[in-house]
Amino acid sequence: MDTMRERFIATTSRLLDEDPRLAVVLAEISRDGFTRAARRHPDRVINVGIREQLLIGVGAGLALTGLRPVVHTFASFLVERPFEQVKLDFGHQGVGGVLVSAGGSYDWPAGGLTHMSPGDVALMDTLDGWHIHVPGHPDEAETLIRRAAAGDGRDYVRLSEQSNARPTPLTGPGFRTVREGRGGVVIAVGPMLDNVRAATEGLDTTVLYATTVRPFDGSAVRRAVAAGNAADVVIVEPYLAGTSTAAANDALADTPHRVLGLGVARRELRRYGQLHEHVAAQGLDPASLRERISAFLGH
Repeated sequence: MDTMRERFIATTSRLLDEDPRLAVVLAEISRDGFTRAARRHPDRVINVGIREQLLIGVGAGLALTGLRPVVHTFASFLVERPFEQVKLDFGHQGVGGVLVSAGGSYDWPAGGLTHMSPGDVALMDTLDGWHIHVPGHPDEAETLIRRAAAGDGRDYVRLSEQSNARPTPLTGPGFRTVREGRGGVVIAVGPMLDNVRAATEGLDTTVLYATTVRPFDGSAVRRAVAAGNAADVVIVEPYLAGTSTAAANDALADTPHRVLGLGVARRELRRYGQLHEHVAAQGLDPASLRERISAFLGH
């Protein structure tokens, strides 16, 4: 199976052939993957070098000319380093575009903290008008990228090396019901679905699956809570723990409830190790999730 990043490159290269308003802006990362596309469309595949603030500025500038920019690099360089440009050049100027990140929270541990970005979604959530997508499989990544590229708004697509074994059909932007139960609700975001499935096997819980997390599908959460016996919600996210707890609390403001946010802790892990070791260290492996979810829900 290809990775989400490989699928992004292949999909976007095809979209450049199909849609003359599309342009890709790179900052060295994934440059080799777009070599053929750059030959076919030298005016619409632009590599600015290792200049991330310029990356965002060029993308927004292209949007001002009527193009639909797809701007890509690692999450730490796409969101954290040039955040002021994201806020002003896209948001303040009122233009749309598609930001597509790679690297996730800790996908390349050998790169060290400079290449880790567990806080990217929380940071993007401080801005108005952004749709945030977190696919859990390369097929889902392709669907979400195609939708974002065809639109006019501001979209952030967060790609990861982590992937669920099978794709989930994405018929719309809302949360999907994977399993129904009455003893609480567990929301699995993107590549966390397989681990959540395994962790909740045999538990009387509803499992919702989220690939578009902003806007937050509060209606789905309210329906799931109303159908059960307990207004207890666990959100399992592949980035900073608690990123979506406020959104869930707001959705259930009229209902006495409890919310637990599971994800990446704020503490820095300085022994970088391997990807699967980070998953376990953050308590996001199936065994750790089962223990934490069971304790919270009282199963």
